[in-house]
Amino acid sequence: MELKTLIEKYLIYCELQKGLNPKTIKSYRIDLSQFKSYAKEREETSSKELICSYLESLHSKYKPKSIKRKLATLKAFYEYLTYEEIIEDNPFSRIHLKIKEPIILPRTIPEKTLTKILNAAYQTLDKCKTVYSERCVIRDIAVLELLFATGLRVSELCNLKADDVNLSDCYIKTFGKGSKERIIQICTPDVLTALKRYKKCFKAEIDNTGYFFVNRLSNRLSDQSVRFMINKYVNQISSPVHVTPHMFRHTFATMLLESDVDIRYIQQILGHSSITTTEIYTHVSTAKQKQILKRKHPRQKLNVNKG
Repeated sequence: MELKTLIEKYLIYCELQKGLNPKTIKSYRIDLSQFKSYAKEREETSSKELICSYLESLHSKYKPKSIKRKLATLKAFYEYLTYEEIIEDNPFSRIHLKIKEPIILPRTIPEKTLTKILNAAYQTLDKCKTVYSERCVIRDIAVLELLFATGLRVSELCNLKADDVNLSDCYIKTFGKGSKERIIQICTPDVLTALKRYKKCFKAEIDNTGYFFVNRLSNRLSDQSVRFMINKYVNQISSPVHVTPHMFRHTFATMLLESDVDIRYIQQILGHSSITTTEIYTHVSTAKQKQILKRKHPRQKLNVNKG
């Protein structure tokens, strides 16, 4: 069977049996099409040789993070071929792969900048002169407040359904990577007030689309719209910091860590499958480190006679 046909069968399997989301399948398609194009031009006598030479070619074009993702896609594809008995031997079982990825520290929003962004949104609401502009800012505030209150990924926020947001019992339900469901409590009165005000204002559009956050055309709010929204308020405060939606998530996690919240709870709230992913925030929390060392360093207990 041709590689092209096998790839199509695998993608159908990912969609129908594994239930992967369209974005993941699109990414798999790109990675496997790239491998197919490479394989077509090569004359390796075995799958192992082909994969090893493919790995070498990736190193000359991509960063370690991208290489790891592309190889993970390929490895999953070969596991499928082995499981379905399309091939007898998985070549990855005879290949030792260890790609060292540099640690890239998450970028966070300074607390003062975050406060200014939220203040700018609320101040803009006070100055609104039309119903249309008021409704837009009410939505903006709800989005900004929820991003920081929950650490949601922007895609998770935009895909919230109306039934996923329970303001009576103060929680939201979201589906993260791998369609894993998690519940996040909303315990801050200001956030609840902002969400209730938004829901009341946009009830008709929410009922019509089924999504909680909607745009001016009464369609689901897009990731790009959220980015434009954040940039609007960042520009208002003339901040030198480039702020992205994901930085709200990083800031939320880092500030929880600095408030002595157990990292296991942070892992659960963020929806990380591995604690290793969450531990990246321990590298960011320099302010907390300074505070601990200043207060609790054992040198403080030593009574040294300095003459």
